[in-house]
Amino acid sequence: MRVILHRAVDKLGVPGQVVDVADGYARNYLIPRGLAAPASKGEVRHSARLKQAHEKRVQEALSEAQATADRLAGAPLRIPARAGEDGRLFGSVTVTDVATAIERATGLGIDRKRIHLPEPIRSVGTHSVAVHLHPDVNASVTVEVVAQI
Repeated sequence: MRVILHRAVDKLGVPGQVVDVADGYARNYLIPRGLAAPASKGEVRHSARLKQAHEKRVQEALSEAQATADRLAGAPLRIPARAGEDGRLFGSVTVTDVATAIERATGLGIDRKRIHLPEPIRSVGTHSVAVHLHPDVNASVTVEVVAQI
């Protein structure tokens, strides 16, 4: 059965794309959930507009992520933490601490799951932290951990 996707479906396609699927998959899953519609002549013409709208949303998300990456790269973060004489922290700086510092410094609410920190920071100094904003955009944030007095 030929259907036109109204929403993105994993491993199948993007909105506006005309795809061939099994009849039961279309009747029992895609169409009842509003993910697709049968491909009639009117729907095929409508699919072009769906594709354009989807591409526009993707471009807007990409440009927004790039702007966010530029803001993050230009704002080094200072995180105070209790440390000993040798520069080792009593605790550690985690992704939650980095997310809070980003929000305070830039006003951007970044989800902590998007921040990639291989292991918690346990020493005073400058560290580089990766932030995954979009499948095509990653930002690098400079985190300076300073000893708290």
